[in-house]
Amino acid sequence: MQAERLAGGFSEPATQSSHAFRIVMEAMARPGTIRPIAGARAPAPLSVAAGTVLLTLCDGDTPVHLAGEADCEAVRAWLAFHTGAPVVGPSQAMFAVGSWQALGPLSAYATGTPDYPDRSATLIVECPDLHPAGATLTGPGIRDQAALSLPETRAFQENRALFPLGLDFIFTSGDRLAALPRSTEVR
Repeated sequence: MQAERLAGGFSEPATQSSHAFRIVMEAMARPGTIRPIAGARAPAPLSVAAGTVLLTLCDGDTPVHLAGEADCEAVRAWLAFHTGAPVVGPSQAMFAVGSWQALGPLSAYATGTPDYPDRSATLIVECPDLHPAGATLTGPGIRDQAALSLPETRAFQENRALFPLGLDFIFTSGDRLAALPRSTEVR
């Protein structure tokens, strides 16, 4: 257990975390664009992409909710050692990670307030695969339209209706990710 907890972090933290941060920000700026990302080797069931996002965006002041299979001793120990992020329930989480089914219901997460819309959660959704097909995306950062294989469309349409409040999403699969900020319209 000790070796698994210590392994899988960035070998060159400053360089790898800044590179990963740029990839995540580019994904948020261009919704639906699938990007490769690497750097971390989190314990199962987390993907390389999900582990890299957690190492990049979380620290001791970033509450994380582990949903479903992601809430296991190996992931808890790895996250604690590499980030110091506290594991919390969904209503206190700044980030949550798990499968789409495990993360539900979305109403459990903070969507911000009118005065502080930035105080909302970002959900890292582990997917079996990501494809540039399926739901049609429009909005800021998308020239005409984009497409992304989403687990459903209605939840994202309801989330968009809350704008400027709402949740942001990062979809991960293997060593790839795509983002869906709350400002994106989904059809």
